[in-house]
Order: sequence, then structure tokens, then C-alpha cells
Amino acid sequence: MTLTELQQLIQTMYSSKDEQRGIDGTFMWLMEEVGELAAALREGTPEELAKEFADVLAWLATIANVANIDLGQAVIDKYGRGCPGCGEMICACGIEEKP
Repeated sequence: MTLTELQQLIQTMYSSKDEQRGIDGTFMWLMEEVGELAAALREGTPEELAKEFADVLAWLATIANVANIDLGQAVIDKYGRGCPGCGEMICACGIEEKP
């Protein structure tokens, strides 16, 4: 499944709720899922971890939909030509740097 397909699936399933919730409300749900992912990274089973990664990705797609952002295109625009920090396809930025 591509990012675009994921966004379309989420749009079909949840768009009416998401539009009512708005960006701020949707962002709060995303943050809750990030917290659950953090807990699963510390002490979850591989199955729990996989579910939390899926939840975070789904909520990211949700907030992108509410904000009218095409995630697939955004990723291509930012990373399609290499690292946004150093410009290389295999990042040469220092480990302490955030590209």
C-alpha cells in the first residue's frame, strides 16, 4: 500500500469525523498514539509494537487529509532527491545532526 492509497483508505473510512474534529482535535489523537507507540517501544510485544506503528501512521494520514496535504507527494518533494541536509542519497550528515 502506498502513502496515497493509505490516505484514500483513511479518507473513505473516517473523513466525516475527521473534518468535524479539525486539525487541533486530530493532532491530539495523533499525539496520544505517539505516546502509546513510545510505551510499546519500551515494553510491548512485537505484535503490540506493529499495531502502534500502524495507528501512528493512520493518524498521520488523517491529519494530512484534514490539512489537505498529499503525504506521498510531500515525501517525494522532501526526500526524493536525497537527504535534505547534505543532499546525498546515502546521508553523510553527522549522527548528532538532524537533516
